[in-house]
Amino acid sequence: MTIRVQETLGKGTVDLEPRDSGKVSIYVCGPTVYNFIHIGNARTFVWFDQIRRYLSYRGYDVTYVMNYTDVDDKIIERANVEGISPDAITSKYARAFEEDMAALGVTPPDVLALATTHIEDMVEAIEGLVEKGVAYEAEGDVFFSVEKFPGYGKLSGRSLDDMRAGERIEPQETKKYPLDFALWKSAKEGEPSWSSPWGPGRPGWHIECSVMSTKYLGMGFDIHGGASDLIFPHHENEIAQAEALFGEEPFVRHWLHAGLVQVAEEKMSKSLGNFVLARDVIERYPGEVARYWALMGSYRSQVIFSEASLTDAAQSYDRWSIFVDSTRHVLGEAFPQKAEKKRTDEDSTASGYVQRFVEAMDDDFNSAQAFAVVHELVKEGNKRLEAVQRDEPGAKEELIALVNSFLEITDVLGFEFASAGGDSELLAGLVEYLLELRGQARAEKAFDRADAIRDRLQALGVTIEDTSAGARWRLSAAQT
Repeated sequence: MTIRVQETLGKGTVDLEPRDSGKVSIYVCGPTVYNFIHIGNARTFVWFDQIRRYLSYRGYDVTYVMNYTDVDDKIIERANVEGISPDAITSKYARAFEEDMAALGVTPPDVLALATTHIEDMVEAIEGLVEKGVAYEAEGDVFFSVEKFPGYGKLSGRSLDDMRAGERIEPQETKKYPLDFALWKSAKEGEPSWSSPWGPGRPGWHIECSVMSTKYLGMGFDIHGGASDLIFPHHENEIAQAEALFGEEPFVRHWLHAGLVQVAEEKMSKSLGNFVLARDVIERYPGEVARYWALMGSYRSQVIFSEASLTDAAQSYDRWSIFVDSTRHVLGEAFPQKAEKKRTDEDSTASGYVQRFVEAMDDDFNSAQAFAVVHELVKEGNKRLEAVQRDEPGAKEELIALVNSFLEITDVLGFEFASAGGDSELLAGLVEYLLELRGQARAEKAFDRADAIRDRLQALGVTIEDTSAGARWRLSAAQT
């Protein structure tokens, strides 16, 4: 089967066709490390981590590159506010970003490129653009001349006249044309700077990604990702810089953009002041729940952030956890410790769920349909679980196969379901004994005593579910 993606430049769904057979190269615009990231930022990074995971699962050798913007106006402003150096600001918030990503199950990139360690590369690229006549120096600044690049606007689908309101910084008098953008900024007092042929200064924002992506992945790499608000001007400018410099195209084979997270009717943004920090969400909900929330809709969709949506994600993820804990207790040592990708019976019910998952994810990473497949699997697994508790012939083997498929799929989705720990056998024995006492009390119609046992177990973090095949239990997340 072929993986199909909806890419921004072509405005349609196309087959993923890697530049090099069996390999996929990905570059994702990382954070400007001047503050904690909000949950909208986090969703983008979770999604490209998911795309990377799925491509690896499908057998591709994936190289994933991401950058840190660690020199920027916002960093300098934040350093002044906090009264520490720009280097201290970037170190502080880069570390915070990595903590948030770890909590969300995001795997570190293969290459993490810092802007400040690639200044010489950027200076060399800017010199090349000046030599080609598509950039010009003006009083120590260097600007890219958008009128000199015929393809400018092809990603966003805008004309030059439509773009004037989209610049990231205020227009400067030294520009020849309002949409020309800075490649190099002359030094200002108290700001970090580096030497260059145009005097001391620092690079503009856009040049770093063009330089670092091609440095590690070359021209024509496979996937460039980021949030949809980067289409213009950032990604538009990346294309112009790279294709003008190297004189070839495409800069990128497939552009994939994640939808923005909204609060009410506005996009979540630090500048609008309507953001919720990712770490604040993680403090209130397990990281797995936040990851579930981030993935449960298409990566391209605009999603509304709300407490209700997080609650829905928590309840849905809880059903997965209950299934795992219940089957682990029932199967004991027969519980699969690690999913095996290769199954001998490809026509089995369990294998069918994996196949449907693959079909969903091959369709532009359709996580909504993929999650629906997992929930159907869990529903069927719960039926087999009750059949095992009734000692029905063959039920145990069917349950093991379903659990194996569940673990395979959820591993691809970035979820892990840890066991209760080294004392699990003792714990299980004690809980089962108390449940037997509760069952006796219910049989004797001593409901107050039965309820007291249940309440005491719940207070200790043991959740009980009564089914037609008997009571099932699991530990709450805080106890595992």
